[in-house]
Amino acid sequence: MKKESKIYVAGHTGLVGSALVKALKNKGYTNIIGKTVQEMDLRNPQAVRSFFEWEKPDYVILAAAKVGGIVANNTYRGEFIYDNLMIQNNVIHQAYLSGVKKLLFLGSTCIYPRECPQPMKEEYLLTSPLEYTNEPYAMAKIAGIKMCESYNQQYGTNFLSVMPTNLYGPNDNFDLEKSHVLPALIRKIHLGKCLEEGNWEGIREDLKKRPIEGVNERNNEGEISNILKKYGITIASSPLHSVTPSLRHNVTVEIWGSGKPMREFLWSEEMAEACVFVMEHVNFKDVIKSQKVEKSEKSKSPAPDSSTLQPFDSSDPLASKNFYAFDGPSDIRNTHINIGTGKEISIWGLAELVKKTIGFQGELVFNTSKLDGTMRKLTDPSKLHALGWHHKIEIEEGVEKMYEWYKG
Repeated sequence: MKKESKIYVAGHTGLVGSALVKALKNKGYTNIIGKTVQEMDLRNPQAVRSFFEWEKPDYVILAAAKVGGIVANNTYRGEFIYDNLMIQNNVIHQAYLSGVKKLLFLGSTCIYPRECPQPMKEEYLLTSPLEYTNEPYAMAKIAGIKMCESYNQQYGTNFLSVMPTNLYGPNDNFDLEKSHVLPALIRKIHLGKCLEEGNWEGIREDLKKRPIEGVNERNNEGEISNILKKYGITIASSPLHSVTPSLRHNVTVEIWGSGKPMREFLWSEEMAEACVFVMEHVNFKDVIKSQKVEKSEKSKSPAPDSSTLQPFDSSDPLASKNFYAFDGPSDIRNTHINIGTGKEISIWGLAELVKKTIGFQGELVFNTSKLDGTMRKLTDPSKLHALGWHHKIEIEEGVEKMYEWYKG
């Protein structure tokens, strides 16, 4: 990519997109464009087509998606599959029609089977059933991977897919109903600390920035106490606003599940650096060359490697010398790239780490009647390591950085 190339980041204001924009700017890219949800609904084919026809971006990073934690995924199943399919179908197809030089599609490691061998290699995709609670979202993301692979094979595009592990960082979603586990833990334990200290100013400041179900800094203490209690942040004393030093440490914060599931976490800004690295240094032909591809059952022709990728030359008016097409039959699968640390921590261990970082002295209570989800989700980032990228920020440092950003 040239520094002046026009780069469209779909979903540029979210956790992932904002990190991508920052990483691109840090690398000296000057022509980055994006549209908010209010400016363009990516589920609308006409709107997306008009955008690509007008802007004609050179490169696209598709980070826009409907995302959420286990509760949101399991509750809004129809929205998760419909919205994500529509978003990625529209953007990927229009990128092809407009001749985009390279596209990077971002998915999630929830694409892997519920009982997937650990750590999860790219080749384990579609080898057994998915985790039920996030199946609609996972199916949409798998469809995105296959769409990129299929367009590359049929049309000679250069569309790549990366599957980041669980992300956290600036601009994360701290909605207690829809957030992922780490931002939810940080907010709940932060509010728990405020409550045990009788710091109602801190609680109101938090609700001013991020109201909970319409409850904000203007509500009375009883109303605020009730909404906190709904989300498992409680104190045994009554009334809550009369907390005294002798009653401190009597606050409990409820966490859904047993705490036993193991999870891997990656600082979002490092994920963005990995994505920019892939955009700058990796092409679809490189991924094909780096992996072992089996011969087609229907042909004795050798599986394609870099020598079987020839400049795309056909009657298609969209053909470009920058595109590549496959010469000969082949089985092209699992071309996506994991982005992760290869390290894991239990939800219990993570909660204790957040508790220590924030300085909360109360009790963490695990509600075992709630769903745990997949017990382990550890990526194997070997493919990315072989391509030349490794993470640097470990979870302890990341949680500190996350909490400092949250308080600011």
